[in-house]
Amino acid sequence: MNNNQHLGDLAVGCTGRVVGYETNLRRYKAKLLAMGLTPGTEFTVIRRAPLGDPIEIQVRGFKLSLRKDEANALFVISIADHQEGV
Repeated sequence: MNNNQHLGDLAVGCTGRVVGYETNLRRYKAKLLAMGLTPGTEFTVIRRAPLGDPIEIQVRGFKLSLRKDEANALFVISIADHQEGV
């Protein structure tokens, strides 16, 4: 159930953990590392823009917006889904 996927594939409200980086998008790796998205880091998807770009996540106590390409450069696993009021 918790297979590797790209950060951009997670739904709003999901909590995930960074597990690695896409090898064909290496140009983003240093930037993502500098933003605190190191392997093992947990984050929550807060919201998406109407067309899906950018994606806002909460990580290490701050909110961070990532472009689609940056989000798709990260391999993550989903560790929890948050569902509001049903």
